[in-house]
Amino acid sequence: MTMKVLDASALLALLLGEPGQAPVGEAVLSGEAMVGTANWAEVVGILVRTGLAARDVKKILMGLQLDVIPLDADLAMAAGLMEAPTKPLGLSLGDRCCLALAEQQRATVLTADRAWLKWKGKAKVVCIR
Repeated sequence: MTMKVLDASALLALLLGEPGQAPVGEAVLSGEAMVGTANWAEVVGILVRTGLAARDVKKILMGLQLDVIPLDADLAMAAGLMEAPTKPLGLSLGDRCCLALAEQQRATVLTADRAWLKWKGKAKVVCIR
């Protein structure tokens, strides 16, 4: 079983029924998916911005039964160290946290952002669309 780390864009594709949702749904249903707290927070913010009430966002996200992995000092350090090599790709702090988690867990990243395919680090990146 290959674990998958979900970027916010991948989780949103699933929740909003966007193209690329199938591989994300498969990973979630099989218990192979996890998400970092930085990306979790990003998804919460986007869903609230779309007009969903906080209680509804919580109900939807908790219903997925995803492993939500905290951003600890080691992950924060790894994400911070990725800033220079990912700058040309335009990756955000949340993106780097996701990559750092995938590298730590030896997992594959699922994202909708094609720029990630140029990442030369240890984490395997799969673009869902």
